[in-house]
Amino acid sequence: MAKPRVYDPVKVRAALAGQTEALRAAVHRLCADPAAAELLDRPTRLGAWNVRQLLAHLGQGLAQLPGRLDDPVPHGNPLGLVEWVGLTRSAAPVVEAAAKEHAQGAFGGSPEQLAREFDSAVEALLGALDSRQVAEPGRRFVSRFGPMLLADVLVTRLVETVVHADDLADALGLAEFPHAKQAVAAVTRLLADAFAEQVPGGSVELRIPPYAVVQAVPGPRHTRGTPPNVVETDPLTWIRLATGRTGWAAAVESAAVSASGERSGLAEYLPVMG
Repeated sequence: MAKPRVYDPVKVRAALAGQTEALRAAVHRLCADPAAAELLDRPTRLGAWNVRQLLAHLGQGLAQLPGRLDDPVPHGNPLGLVEWVGLTRSAAPVVEAAAKEHAQGAFGGSPEQLAREFDSAVEALLGALDSRQVAEPGRRFVSRFGPMLLADVLVTRLVETVVHADDLADALGLAEFPHAKQAVAAVTRLLADAFAEQVPGGSVELRIPPYAVVQAVPGPRHTRGTPPNVVETDPLTWIRLATGRTGWAAAVESAAVSASGERSGLAEYLPVMG
């Protein structure tokens, strides 16, 4: 097992603040649109969720951290980030139910009310990011799956905000969401590391320039020279593949993924997280 990657907490906090502000701006543009009510009812690529439910889930996620900073943390070894990625699949039914409930409650009003609710969640998170509690080294937090280092919880919030901002852009027909660069970098690296952990081996080199290179998949291990099996893609395509937003065959067919070598097909190993 490779040594877990370390994320600079200062950069993570800055990336999360930037990604959150980009989401706030997108929500305000949506809610100010004359067709906002119709846009909020649009379906998303997340099964039965519509845009309102997606935003309700995002708002919940942003507000959860500041709302639970003082919760008592049980004893036990903190959960690692790569382990957290694998556990997310088990939480899908609970997450979906909570998002639908929140969309009928606090996020169930007019577009103007929804924008205010989202603002409240954003301000709560930004206030927490500036607090001494969040910057305290070694501080722990109670996650859905058990205790985690608070610094790692912030990385999980980057995953949520990057992945769901991309979901929002897709639902609204936007060419691309203005992600914070460091947020995309951190999410790309975490999902690449999780893939290497879930499919251990050294026969395939996965390249996601400029952020990550990992070796994975059982088989002969590459040691030097040109690897016989190489997969290369861009960060957002990798994030979509790793989270099940894009299928492997479609990504290869559209040339969003370059795959060479007899072991380079990764369809059976994806997605990485739920």
